[in-house]
Amino acid sequence: MTQIRGELPGKPTAASRTTLSHIMTANDTNLLGTVHGGVIMKLVDDAAGAVAGRHSGGPAVTASMDEMAFLAPVRVGDLVHVKAQCNWTGRSSMEIGVRVLAERWNESTPATQVGSAYLVFAAVDADGKPRQVPPVLPETERDERRYQEAQIRRTHRLARRQAIMALREERAAQGFDD
Repeated sequence: MTQIRGELPGKPTAASRTTLSHIMTANDTNLLGTVHGGVIMKLVDDAAGAVAGRHSGGPAVTASMDEMAFLAPVRVGDLVHVKAQCNWTGRSSMEIGVRVLAERWNESTPATQVGSAYLVFAAVDADGKPRQVPPVLPETERDERRYQEAQIRRTHRLARRQAIMALREERAAQGFDD
């Protein structure tokens, strides 16, 4: 791999991939008797944070969560597996892709996907300032697809942010104070 001056050596996708498993109990339920979405979101953030810390080699903070999709309810007694990997890296940011699977704790049926999300983490130093992260090196065709899709999501995030800021400036120029 050709290395640009100041660039860290790349890390393969598998180097930081992780799975977090947790059995759901009555303490995790919402008013409908299923597992609260916030409980799943915390597990997603925990797994993604572990991947971001592993990939970057130090502290990383959640910058945003994109496209958190709940595909099916999770029930008390489900064994939830949260699988996460680094899909893309920028200079100090990383997109972590997460899949959430659930299976009954006492059955031998296959786990089914119940959710997915994409989170952006920023690597930070001891003072909370952004620090450089190693490039992610996709290893498989699936990893390469995820890398390319992550670049599309990043482009959309930046375009959305730019459009919102332009609208706010336009409204401020028109005298709106919102």
